[in-house]
Amino acid sequence: MQKNTEIKFEHLGLIDYKEAWEYQEKVFNSILDLKVQNRKAEAGAQQPTPNYLLFCSHPHVYTLGKSGHEEHLLLNEEELRQKGATYYKINRGGDITYHGPGQLVGYPILDLENFFTDIHQYLRYLEEAIILTLEEYGITSGRIPGLTGVWLDHEAQQNPRKICAMGVKCSRWVTMHGFAFNINSNLDYFNNIVPCGISDKQVTSLAKELGHEVPLAEVEEKLQMHLAALFGATITTAVHEERH
Repeated sequence: MQKNTEIKFEHLGLIDYKEAWEYQEKVFNSILDLKVQNRKAEAGAQQPTPNYLLFCSHPHVYTLGKSGHEEHLLLNEEELRQKGATYYKINRGGDITYHGPGQLVGYPILDLENFFTDIHQYLRYLEEAIILTLEEYGITSGRIPGLTGVWLDHEAQQNPRKICAMGVKCSRWVTMHGFAFNINSNLDYFNNIVPCGISDKQVTSLAKELGHEVPLAEVEEKLQMHLAALFGATITTAVHEERH
């Protein structure tokens, strides 16, 4: 069956974390169902699997991955309420992270069999798209061995700062969850957790590094371009699907 390298893009805007998660699950499961149908179908009757890229931001929320530790959330229920934040245990990899306004959250829901079947290459491509986007703002970033995500001062590591966190789920080569890129984020919210379980390194944002806020739409456009180039994909705007 021919590979489908079209990625349908949808912007969900500012959306409650649980609502976005449920929408992701719906899209993710629809792709898995189609893959099961294709395996049962004759060669000529198989349908290409779609790929999606969702961008959004969330109201203040902390999420804990499958391999995370609850003690890395430093707030109790009452303190969460006071800060207007919510908390979810979720089914991605990784430890605890924060999402909030001013942050660009990306959820690629891709059938990697349309591109390549290598989850490590997939993560490296997501990181590389962020690295190339930051380069356009004159910021050098990269990877720290053994730690996912994108970091500043990643080589000398005198003051290493994480600017983008990542955590994904992959089943039958279909991905969900993704990355959280700090653009104009309120970094104070990171003080209430041990971000990604790492206590000895700081978190930063594009606005903090540049000294001024940056239009989210501008960053989103650059990031889309780099993702398309890396994956050899064409990104098109999706016809809005019912989320409920």
